[in-house]
Amino acid sequence: MTSPLKALYDKQGFLVVPGLITDENRSALEAACERTVARTREGTWPHRRTVGKQFPPYGEENPDSWGVQHLMHPELGEPAFAEWYTSPQLVGVAKELLSCKEEDLQMELFNLLINPLFHDFALRWHRDDVSEKATEEEEREALRRWHFGVQWNTALYRDTCLYIVPGSHVTPRTPEQRKHSETLMPPDDPFDMPGSIQLTLEPGETVFYNSNILHCASYSTKERRATLHATMGDVNGGSSRARNVLQHGLDWMKEDRFRGGLGESGRAMLDRLLVMRNGAVDVGYSLVG
Repeated sequence: MTSPLKALYDKQGFLVVPGLITDENRSALEAACERTVARTREGTWPHRRTVGKQFPPYGEENPDSWGVQHLMHPELGEPAFAEWYTSPQLVGVAKELLSCKEEDLQMELFNLLINPLFHDFALRWHRDDVSEKATEEEEREALRRWHFGVQWNTALYRDTCLYIVPGSHVTPRTPEQRKHSETLMPPDDPFDMPGSIQLTLEPGETVFYNSNILHCASYSTKERRATLHATMGDVNGGSSRARNVLQHGLDWMKEDRFRGGLGESGRAMLDRLLVMRNGAVDVGYSLVG
């Protein structure tokens, strides 16, 4: 039977869950984030999301950053991230929302969303793996296939950045919604999008969401942000998630030093990702801008 959490997630396209960061690992994650953000700001960690660029490849032109890529990378040297990504409490929710067994879970992305220092920044309305130019039929087909993965944001500090349209993960855009999402520019007012709401996460809360829900985000220089941003997949989706995941560049995950730092469950999740990676051709990028 479908659990209440799963039923609500399927209906809304998102679900807020508190308490997935325990007292024991909270201090370790906060310290790891502080060191990681410092390295990114000073330029010694090159894998970042640059202000002015919404989607990969992010480039290096702007010194201001709104995100940090590859938190589990062995060169970053922060084991707290992989430990939390593979933790029973997090894996348990992902497994429940995907309605799959633990042996079907595949490792995917783990990044960090931060506040820029010098320029406010915003993302346009989008679905993560559906072009804004998609026809209604193309959009309907893409949404039909997009239930083999889950994305989440876990806030270490109060986070008011994310806007979504509940229920839009299963329905094509209306003409009015299409008008607000076909532009490549961030919205002047996110509430102009019909049906939009603003999500507020208190410290320690996690929002799990279908990443093809209509969503946008606004980043302020005035509000401290350190939000763990990750995805996990279900191997029963085959290669359906390959482009969305592999476009971020995950060659480092093949290295023995990364694999050696994982526990047994983490290594099994990694192996499933590598099977998908090895079977993928030129995946390109999901979106531009």
